[in-house]
Amino acid sequence: MELFAVPDLPEIREGDDLAAMIDERVDLREDDVVVVASTVVSKAEGRVFDLDDFPTSERAEAVADRLAEISGEEKDPRFAQAVIEESTELIMEAPFLLTATRFGHIGVNAGIDRSNVPDGDLLLLPERPSKSAARIREGLAADRVVVSDTCGRPFRHGQRGVAIGWAGLPAARDWRGERDRDGREMGVTVQNVIDELAAAANLVAGEGDGGTPVVVVRDWAFGDHEGSDSHFREVDGDFVRQALREWTFEE
Repeated sequence: MELFAVPDLPEIREGDDLAAMIDERVDLREDDVVVVASTVVSKAEGRVFDLDDFPTSERAEAVADRLAEISGEEKDPRFAQAVIEESTELIMEAPFLLTATRFGHIGVNAGIDRSNVPDGDLLLLPERPSKSAARIREGLAADRVVVSDTCGRPFRHGQRGVAIGWAGLPAARDWRGERDRDGREMGVTVQNVIDELAAAANLVAGEGDGGTPVVVVRDWAFGDHEGSDSHFREVDGDFVRQALREWTFEE
């Protein structure tokens, strides 16, 4: 398997044709996987906003005041309002905002970014990342697209690349019913390949001002396995999420 960044992409603006910009810079193959950072997808889709676009509610002011009390730092209620509007649920309101987005992703602050946004204050995630992936795929010679983001994980420090949208491939390889090396039938293994591809691409893409937002994964095969599009856990089976709903932060 080989991974390489798409070179020389300019700053992306609203209305830019990402697929065309990628296609003219690299000779893609049909079986390549193109991993596109959500930041450039959001910029092309006009998801850049100013803080003043989010007049605050009483709830946002209360959330910001609580976070300021905990952290000892001033918190802007307009940012809290943006997070509330981009979320279907605030799973935790302290000591940070853990949220569920409209498309099922759980992360801090609804994935809203405040860095690398030259034309505004805030960069929101794409509204429907899998639809974004499908649109990009239509304009590429490659047949598989993953939209990625960076996200922290429970029980571990730091962030990693994760998939928030995909098109042209299943989200997971389902190994259930296949045999291990000792001949035993596997009963629980479902390998989330789009997250693994996003994480691998993030190693090549990098972070900060030297980051490259599009990575091509070449010579990777899904293999002869059943596929699954299960990616985000359903609430009924997400016991950690259910437990967090009942948990209260105490200083």
